[in-house]
Amino acid sequence: MRALLLALAVPATVAAQAPATRAAAPAAAEDARLTAFLDRAFDARVALSPEAQTSLGLKTNYDKLDDETDAAAIRARDLSERQLREMRASFSPAKLGASGRLSYRLFEQQVERARDSFRFRKWRYPVSTNGSPMGDVPAFLINNHRIDSVADADAYVARIHDSERVMRETAALMREQARMGIVPPKMVYAPVRGDARKVLTGAPFTAGADSALMADFRKKVTTLKTSDADRQRLLAAAAAAMTGPMKRGYDLMFATLDAIEPQSTGNFGVWKLPQGADYYAVRLRDSTTTDLTADQIHDLGLRQVAAIRQEMEAVKTRVGFNGTLEQFFDVVRIDPRFKYPNTEAGREAYLNDARAFVGQMMTAAPRFFLRLPKAKLEVRAVEKWREATASTAFYNRPAPDGSRPGIFYVNLVDMNQTQKIQLDAIAAHEAAPGHHFQIARAMELEGLPRFRTLGGYGAYVEGWGLYSERLAKEMGAYTDPYAEFGMLSNQVWRAIRLVLDTGIHSKKWTREQAVGYFRANSSVSDTDISREVDRYFNWPGQATSYMVGQLKIAELRRKAEGALGPKFDIRDFHEVVLGQGALPLDVLEEQVDAYIATKKA
Repeated sequence: MRALLLALAVPATVAAQAPATRAAAPAAAEDARLTAFLDRAFDARVALSPEAQTSLGLKTNYDKLDDETDAAAIRARDLSERQLREMRASFSPAKLGASGRLSYRLFEQQVERARDSFRFRKWRYPVSTNGSPMGDVPAFLINNHRIDSVADADAYVARIHDSERVMRETAALMREQARMGIVPPKMVYAPVRGDARKVLTGAPFTAGADSALMADFRKKVTTLKTSDADRQRLLAAAAAAMTGPMKRGYDLMFATLDAIEPQSTGNFGVWKLPQGADYYAVRLRDSTTTDLTADQIHDLGLRQVAAIRQEMEAVKTRVGFNGTLEQFFDVVRIDPRFKYPNTEAGREAYLNDARAFVGQMMTAAPRFFLRLPKAKLEVRAVEKWREATASTAFYNRPAPDGSRPGIFYVNLVDMNQTQKIQLDAIAAHEAAPGHHFQIARAMELEGLPRFRTLGGYGAYVEGWGLYSERLAKEMGAYTDPYAEFGMLSNQVWRAIRLVLDTGIHSKKWTREQAVGYFRANSSVSDTDISREVDRYFNWPGQATSYMVGQLKIAELRRKAEGALGPKFDIRDFHEVVLGQGALPLDVLEEQVDAYIATKKA
């Protein structure tokens, strides 16, 4: 890498710039040295997490799950603080090039912000409608744990054993939180239990076909090149691990839920928690990478809802609907034209349409992007056993070594509640040109430390996803006005998030109040509304990241277009936005300003 950076620093023909070249060479060398240091620091942090190692395609600690104790959190914090001290002692920003200075600054800011957030580490609900270890562990094993050898299969079984420890540590944290007055809302308990029972349904837990976890293990073991005796040994060991330690762990979690649920007095935002206002302010800062207050974000949301409603009114007029916008929302919710059959064939039709849309975007992409991700992209339905607590749609990043593709997951639990007209915008956000183009592309960037290519900032990542929904129209999507209305319904959905997240956690809105506002301002199905509102209660601040990020990216694009005029190239702009990995919004603006200045020179 050092040779490459030195080569790039040497101008081809301009002899008069030789002094600048000599000055650039030491900076390039320092940048390379800093990158090597930061990569070692990243590896040291990853070494604390067996699950992160597996997600990155590594097979170190392949027989272990993560340590969920507070001692583990303290070890991770202490390691980051030591690394920051070492970086400051070993490097001077003045001796670094532009890329090195940015890496130095981002690492420093991350540790400092994590330090400020650390005091609230026990405020997050480990069990909620956004997931729990009872669903997360099986999902992790099914989606991430490869079995290429008998040793890998034994490691899978060891992780099933280890799930009991994870459940025990989670149960202990929940009981400690309850003593602190931190208890999950009332709506959490039934769906969490329901999803967990689905994990325990089927062989070897109950009679009948294999459970989801056993089916995955059997499928992976069947392809191994080994003896039948080995396969039978492995299948028996997995069954024993599931019905023994794993089942004990789940029973402990059920007992913990039973003990804690009576202490939950309703559905409340974090304002009801100890130091709730301070906790929420930190969550907003971390989610948006801005200093916007809850009141400012709430007002921004109200303005955006009003503006997008005007766009929706225009589409409603184009299709010749004469009623109110609220009446049009109801038509979109219930009209069979906008539904897939609530059958397996209907689910497969949705997946096929999503794949076709992704293909359309991939074909159009070279006109809008200089570089595309190399990683493959798949479209999958959420597994049956986690439909009750999984989001409407989400993206799983690929493995850096190519062993696992990027995956666009969609929750098809009830096709009566799944709208055809929203499909294109959801696929644009989660897959192409959204998260896959940003997250997978970032992983493939060269010359940057891994904490930048594999890390993220919510406002940037989700802002890009939301920006991509409108970008897809420029790329040829939404030719049907109803599909455009579906995109706008997704856009207003994210504007509503600004209102509801702050309403719930700062203004003490009730769940009923939140659901009512959501339904009055969107055509989103009742099932999705309930799922979304529950998510906001359980994940404070996160929902604000989307539109805050999108508005900043759109603002920066308008700024570049205005400043550059005919010199503006959308491909160059997207490369500036995507080519440095995820960034805080203020740093992203600095990058765009530098691009404008360079282009105008």
